[in-house]
Amino acid sequence: MTAIDDSALKLDPEEARRVRQERLERIGRWVLPLAIMILAIWLWDRVCVWNEIPKYILPRPGVVLQTLYDDAGLLFSSLLVTLRITFLSLLLAVIGGVGLAVLFAQSKWVEMSFFPFAIVLQVTPIVAIFPLINIYVDNQTVKLLLCAWIVAFFPILSNTTLGLNSVDRNLRDMFKLNGATRWQQLRYLRLPAAMPYFLGGLKIAGGLSLIGAVVAEFVAGAQGQSSGLASRIIEAGYRLNAPRLFAALILISLAGILIFLVLSLVSHLILRRWHESALKQER
Repeated sequence: MTAIDDSALKLDPEEARRVRQERLERIGRWVLPLAIMILAIWLWDRVCVWNEIPKYILPRPGVVLQTLYDDAGLLFSSLLVTLRITFLSLLLAVIGGVGLAVLFAQSKWVEMSFFPFAIVLQVTPIVAIFPLINIYVDNQTVKLLLCAWIVAFFPILSNTTLGLNSVDRNLRDMFKLNGATRWQQLRYLRLPAAMPYFLGGLKIAGGLSLIGAVVAEFVAGAQGQSSGLASRIIEAGYRLNAPRLFAALILISLAGILIFLVLSLVSHLILRRWHESALKQER
């Protein structure tokens, strides 16, 4: 124990300052957001009390939490509906995005022919597309899936295509000199090189799939056809039930945060042993 203490004391001032700075940054990364959130919640509560705001306009945080507890059965069942659409659309976006990106990487002619249509889907607001989907598709779940898939599809396609086309030219030439087939180049060179790009697109698509599912439910819920969280928000708005509206918004936010954290963890676990971005986090 004494030897360890002696070695710590022998750190030069610059190194000790750097270690102290890193320790403060690690603590601050968690403490500062929590402190600001607690302060914001306290101010929210105080504003409601000081201005005597009715709960149907702006409920106090305690009222929202009580509503979240009282209506847990209704809200969490609706959350499951929304998450089911979210994850199914994300899965379809991964399958379609990666498959089409591989096809683009194999043929520039295919990429030039079809990539503009993917851009059109990306830049067209989903609320403008939904009326057409509503006309041509009968199944309600398929409607919601299609809307959420359109929103989540492009980041995976774009990032994966970029990754597949960003392989080091020298490595590609080496594979060709050694007689590697297209399949071998794809499997052993291009797909591993594209993995960080794909995982980056996946983290973006995870949040977008939730947004797409909620937006689709909003449009469908306006017709009374949805049982997801968006329809609960619309219903609470019509009834001036602000506590339930805020409770549903909190659940959507927490779901989005959890999706991002899970996908970030998956990305880190896959890349931590070989990619520079994850290796830096390990230090």
